[in-house]
Amino acid sequence: MSFRSSLAILAGKSSRWFLHNFMHGGTSLPGELTLKIDPNVLQTLAKDYEIIVITGTNGKTLTTALTVKVLESKFGHVLTNKSGSNMKQGIVTAFLSDKVSEKSGKKLAVLETDEANVPIICRYVSPSIFVLTNLFRDQMDRYGEIYTTYDKILTGIRMHPDALVIANGDAPIFNSKELKNKVVYYGFADKEEEEDQKAPANTDGLLCPRCHHILHFKYRTYSNLGKYFCPECGFKRPELTYSLNKISSQSPQSSVFEIDSAKVELHIGGTYNIYNALAAYSVGRALGLSGDESARALSDNDEKVFGRQEVINIDDKQTTLILVKNPVGLDQVLEMISTDKEPFSLAVLLNANYADGIDTSWIWDGNFEGLPFDRIPSVLTGGERYKDITFRLRVAGVPEKNFSQREKLEDVVSFIKQMPTNHVYVLATYTAVLQLRKFLSEQGYIKGGMD
Repeated sequence: MSFRSSLAILAGKSSRWFLHNFMHGGTSLPGELTLKIDPNVLQTLAKDYEIIVITGTNGKTLTTALTVKVLESKFGHVLTNKSGSNMKQGIVTAFLSDKVSEKSGKKLAVLETDEANVPIICRYVSPSIFVLTNLFRDQMDRYGEIYTTYDKILTGIRMHPDALVIANGDAPIFNSKELKNKVVYYGFADKEEEEDQKAPANTDGLLCPRCHHILHFKYRTYSNLGKYFCPECGFKRPELTYSLNKISSQSPQSSVFEIDSAKVELHIGGTYNIYNALAAYSVGRALGLSGDESARALSDNDEKVFGRQEVINIDDKQTTLILVKNPVGLDQVLEMISTDKEPFSLAVLLNANYADGIDTSWIWDGNFEGLPFDRIPSVLTGGERYKDITFRLRVAGVPEKNFSQREKLEDVVSFIKQMPTNHVYVLATYTAVLQLRKFLSEQGYIKGGMD
């Protein structure tokens, strides 16, 4: 290790210790400071680790958390950036925070990585596995179309042709380019009746990547995911290595299903989260766990990731905080909460900072009109762009007698305490999630800061 690297790591660890113990934070700033001293420090920090990179539009944070749980069940401690700080400085901070141990076995790191940061990170680390969750339109001011985003990811993967790629086989884009890497696919195979159908006209990635004919589906799970095929050139979903065979039950709080005949009881709702569990299961299998071992680890997991269906008790209001950031993810969340059999209240907090995406037009692609407003006695809007989301929900048909808006965060929390139902869903964009959690932590509703 060079003197420069040693100095950078010492400075980074010292700043993280101070921020973590006295400021209840420190997810990216220590890494930023370390990189200023030694821009190549990540290469030094990561050299002894077997690294799994997890990337894609939706589900990175939960897939990372579930993957860590699966791997910890066999290998013990696994390093990860569990706060979701997924750019270079956040990943450096994660390595700075790792505790030295005398454990034997693999030294593993599971890294959630921002799509555009995959080629940046891959200059310094040598992943053994890349996990690809999905690609949808998201923050188009940063990423552009999904094809541009995929090219960025591929740039990183192609730096490491010996790495295994574990990709969502139900996403056509992940089967669109040839790679030197070995690729295995996971997906849904739980439909008995198959019929020729098309996705709605505004769905991402509707065209065959080979001949540009409109793709057809024998079944769809949501958006452009499913058993796709092209009737013109024969392009179709690849053979699945790991597959979901059966969904037994679903609710907003849980899902019961089978992967390769192994039963999983996932303590979090939503079809999109079944995909996340399937990705984590696939990593476990690739690293030597049996199907039953992987399924058991997923079933034993009841840890909620912040902002991903995290339940916070606010003066006896069971408040479920859910990150929303693009049309596909929003629709999946709206569909999930609509299955709640009990009446519930709803709050939607909209920001448009750089980390959220500065364009808020995506809210018009979300199917708010499908919400069961007859079972939602109170709807609240807030956030820095509360006027935009207020207008959107008025157009969606929220009854005026049930509708309120609050500009300030403390007023949002005060209003939640007065909502008429015991259960409240709060849908919030990324910086709104951070702001709300920080406020609730300061008020004592959340214990401890983010690591």
